[in-house]
Amino acid sequence: MKNDISKKETWAWLWILPVIAILSLFYVVPIVKVGLYSFTNASFFGGKFHYTLNTYGFLFSSGTFWIMLKTTLLFVIASVIFQFLLGFSISLALVDGENRKLLGTTFVRTAVLSAWVIPGVVIGIVWKLLLTGASYGILNYYIKVLTGYAIPFLSSPTWALVSIIIANVWRGTAFSMIILYGGLKQVPQELYEAAQIDGASAWKRLIHVTIPQLKQVIFINLALITIYTFNTFDMIMALTGGGPGRATEVLSIYSYDSVFERWALSQGAASAIVLLVINLIIVIFYYRTMKVGENNA
Repeated sequence: MKNDISKKETWAWLWILPVIAILSLFYVVPIVKVGLYSFTNASFFGGKFHYTLNTYGFLFSSGTFWIMLKTTLLFVIASVIFQFLLGFSISLALVDGENRKLLGTTFVRTAVLSAWVIPGVVIGIVWKLLLTGASYGILNYYIKVLTGYAIPFLSSPTWALVSIIIANVWRGTAFSMIILYGGLKQVPQELYEAAQIDGASAWKRLIHVTIPQLKQVIFINLALITIYTFNTFDMIMALTGGGPGRATEVLSIYSYDSVFERWALSQGAASAIVLLVINLIIVIFYYRTMKVGENNA
């Protein structure tokens, strides 16, 4: 019996080793290299460099960094809240529509999911065509016809931040919807029937039946969309490029600009490590909370 178990373990490791090798080559090694560069004064153009802590000292003492971090947090918090609320609302409407056998629920689900499969660069370009103040700006054309003036969606710092939040919410709502929709389909209908017999209103059924049953699914959804939003790059780069000025420069854009605009490889690496640490904190918090929830259950 022990020999059979050891053979199975050996074969399991043989199957897993190629995956470990690929992950190490394309993920672990680059992360280690970025981490090493973050402790140097290396430039994008190469040349000699030495190891130092001055890069992190400059990063954390820079007022620009903290303004950018504040912008990132505003972007993430607003995006996550509205993605979750809209995704939850749509998933509830879809499940209720399916229970009532209404036509069009499949079409609505497909239409919402289409936003998730479109590449971020394309989404950024489409929203730029909608929001730009140029003569070809679709949304501003109709706003100007109705009100007589245009809204500076992409040229005003405040409106630009609102614009990338709206575009990101439009994109990310689909992910929240499909996760929560899957969770809602697993809630036993008997619980709703029992609550309805007891005289519970729709609101009370939502609070006392639906949300408790979806607690783990909701937390998984929030953790994932928070990580995705922190790492958003392509959509913002295509829509605003981090502008006007630095009004929409989030952490991912800051890392890119540090390396490819300011040629400061070490600063870009340091800001990328900060982003990695934030993601790790979210993952650890999610894991520990899930373990506590399982133990309490």
